[in-house]
Amino acid sequence: MKISASLYSNKTKKIETLTEELDSVNIDMLHVDFNDKKINADKIEDDIRRIRKVSKTPIDLHIISETPSVYNNLIERNKIERVAFQIENINEEKFQIPNNKYTEFGIAVTTNTSINEFNKYSSYCKYILMMTTTPGESGGDFNNANFKKIRDFKKLYPEKSIHVDGGINDEIGFIMRILGVQSVVSGSFLVKNDIAKSLLKLKSSVFNSKLKVKEFMMTKDETPIIKEFSSFQEVLVKINEFGFGYVLIENQNKEFVGIISMADVRKGLISNDFDIDNIKVKDIINYKPVSVESDRDINYMLKTIQNHEFLISFIPIIDNRKIRGSITFFNLINSES
Repeated sequence: MKISASLYSNKTKKIETLTEELDSVNIDMLHVDFNDKKINADKIEDDIRRIRKVSKTPIDLHIISETPSVYNNLIERNKIERVAFQIENINEEKFQIPNNKYTEFGIAVTTNTSINEFNKYSSYCKYILMMTTTPGESGGDFNNANFKKIRDFKKLYPEKSIHVDGGINDEIGFIMRILGVQSVVSGSFLVKNDIAKSLLKLKSSVFNSKLKVKEFMMTKDETPIIKEFSSFQEVLVKINEFGFGYVLIENQNKEFVGIISMADVRKGLISNDFDIDNIKVKDIINYKPVSVESDRDINYMLKTIQNHEFLISFIPIIDNRKIRGSITFFNLINSES
């Protein structure tokens, strides 16, 4: 996962000094917020030129304007690498995403805006920028409603990138990696503290968290589940349908029984000489998988995982023998490999 540093979140350092500090720790991008009701275009362009004089790091520009098209020349003239337009503020009748060879364009949406709004611009945008606090303001708390919003967008637009801005700290950054977010914008947490230490926290793991598993887990409806006496073919269909590499099993009383992973499927095929009709589902269920309760926090979940020698790529969330949901770690494993 890439980190974009919000330059305007630190108002005490010269922009050149802050940029050079960020470059010294190999920051991925430099984020510039441009709300034209608060800052004029000349100021933004001057800052961009000052950044360019000391850095080759890509600039990540977020434009909040009723008439964003008037800045198309500014974008092209300065060869801005990435630009997102805040959709709620646009008041142009025929607004169109510009087209130039230097820039990747995206649409920014606030928490209360439906991701379906992205569909109007999906042919011209490479990414969505999810604003998880108030756009253009630094230091707000991440709105947890966005966890599901990220998962929903990933299902609807698997070929598009997800970028997140607002309330990003080590705790939220960790969950963003679990969810497969491509990049995050970090402001106060990164540029108002020791930059090197803060960046290490964002790129490694969560150090201290009170956030509950239920806040960011996939819900039961989002989790692959089959009945205890399903056929082996039904197992394969459900695994293929969800693409997670596992299914959870529940009995007729809707109680959790166990899991079947792709490793269990392979063992079943091999032990039965690849005769699908001869494989009994009950023989390949793992009846004692690692699981956690929905009220546990991230630190407890991580300790539970670390207490096992084998790699855990997903974990069921179980309360009183009932399936509440699940968490997959495929994106986290990929991001740290």
